[in-house]
Amino acid sequence: MKIAVAGGTGVVGRYVVAALRARGYEPAVLSRATGVDVTSGAGLDAALVGAETVVDVSNITTTSKSAAVTFFDRAGRNLAAAAGRAGVRHLVSLSIVGVDRVRLGYYAGKLRQEAIVKEGAVPWTILRATQFHEFAGQVLGGIPGPVALVPSGRVQPVAAREVGEALADLALGEPRRMAPELAGPKVESLPDMARRLIAAGGARRRPVVPVYFPGGMSAGGLLPSGPGPRGAQTFDEWLATPKA
Repeated sequence: MKIAVAGGTGVVGRYVVAALRARGYEPAVLSRATGVDVTSGAGLDAALVGAETVVDVSNITTTSKSAAVTFFDRAGRNLAAAAGRAGVRHLVSLSIVGVDRVRLGYYAGKLRQEAIVKEGAVPWTILRATQFHEFAGQVLGGIPGPVALVPSGRVQPVAAREVGEALADLALGEPRRMAPELAGPKVESLPDMARRLIAAGGARRRPVVPVYFPGGMSAGGLLPSGPGPRGAQTFDEWLATPKA
């Protein structure tokens, strides 16, 4: 079975590719490095010839609502259309827990992506996962100044590797539409995660001040809303693991 991974060189994509290889498959990696651009559609038709399943973990790094919506709309439509032309039988897409409850610009883009997948002709599975362990570092990286004003609130971070493995498992199964939400093993305070990351040398040393963030983020909107699979690696275990 041919499986294509859009965004297969990214944070999660590389783990999807590794997990599929460990299961005996050689996935086709769709990225600009392999001559495929999901935002323009260039190279998509050729890359999907013979593919039965597509895993979409394509991504953009932005906090801009317009940039996120534009990217996920173009990429989502191009991928769904090409998958339909190729006769793909299963489209697996990664989304975020709380994407419909937390008002962030990036989340608006992911909601657009979900809608395109659901409205398309290709049978689908959407996996919503919680924030990755890298989230605290990403938040700190976007905050300038001598004091880090970190959004208050709780998160349940999960290892990107475990998300990749879960997506690989879904890709090898039948379409499930909305899969149970995937979360990490432990609820954490985001400001406390930021402090521990700084103490471990993973971010610039400075005071962390919790700040209430409107739009659901500080009100538990990033936590899973029901039962589902839980990862094994905690944030502290991730901190203690050497990074590549």
